[in-house]
Amino acid sequence: MWTEEKLNELLTTPTQKLIADIAKIKGDIMVLGAGGKMGPTLCILAKNAIKAAGIEKRVIAVSRFSDKIALDLLHSNGVETISADLLDQESLNSLPEVENVIFMAGRKFGTDGGTEYLTWAMNSTLPAFVAYKFRKSNIVVFSSGNIYPIVPLSHGGCTEEDKVAPSGEYPMSVLARERAFEYASHQYGTKVFNYRLNFAVDLRYGVLFDCAKKIIDGTPIELATPCFNFIWQGTANEIAIRGLLHAESPMRTVNVTGPETVSIKKAAIQLGKYLGKEPIFAGEEGNTAFLNDSSLAMEMFGYPDVCANTLIRWQAEYILAGGRTLDKPTHFEERKGTY
Repeated sequence: MWTEEKLNELLTTPTQKLIADIAKIKGDIMVLGAGGKMGPTLCILAKNAIKAAGIEKRVIAVSRFSDKIALDLLHSNGVETISADLLDQESLNSLPEVENVIFMAGRKFGTDGGTEYLTWAMNSTLPAFVAYKFRKSNIVVFSSGNIYPIVPLSHGGCTEEDKVAPSGEYPMSVLARERAFEYASHQYGTKVFNYRLNFAVDLRYGVLFDCAKKIIDGTPIELATPCFNFIWQGTANEIAIRGLLHAESPMRTVNVTGPETVSIKKAAIQLGKYLGKEPIFAGEEGNTAFLNDSSLAMEMFGYPDVCANTLIRWQAEYILAGGRTLDKPTHFEERKGTY
């Protein structure tokens, strides 16, 4: 039987690879923007790996912490917290110096419609301040795979060598975030691991949850974007932590997503079988999509412990068990960068 406690346990149990790597990371770890969708379980995963390795190391979570559930979860698992508005210069400058920083702060949804300036402030102005403040630290920077162009399905997905082509205010601001940290890596010698993520799945939210909800609600699933990539959030968080050992100057960029290119139609049909309801589809299947090639990440960190088929089954089981959800849709169908 699925419970949120079981889900959190799965997401925060470290692998032997993470336990071995956490012992090699020198100094404490600070996670900026730790109150979001991935931050709480990432912090607890790091803390559990530290315990398993039998070492002493602080994990410090920094956020405004508007979600009390996330804050209580962090405290109950021994993670230190600092409540701060990172856009406030005094609050940012007052943070303690640490050897390792994982930067997760950002803004996506609500960008278009008059508040574009807030997205640019979070995604480009703040990174410049953070890059200077922590210029002596190793930094993992969360970025997004949708700064690449839409490609034909036969392309195989964009690699780190492909040119970026952001479309829309949000993807452009994400590229600005990358450039701010890239500047620090050149100007100050800051070691940076640029982490281009394409859809983490946690069961409380994600592309599979969005598909399942449409099936349950009887909402048509658009097929203009026929395929997507996704990765188990436990693995995605592990790669972020282990990425601290791979931060370099100049900045190193790595795509992070699952190894499979998954058909949206096939995934929906599978979900529908588990949920006991047939999906409804709309439009013709397209032949292009936002797809990323994660071969480099697989070579560096190994393949995910949880494959796409298992995640599809888990997603349906979690929903049928009445698990708590976050009500944070991914808008995976979006093709013009409008959020």
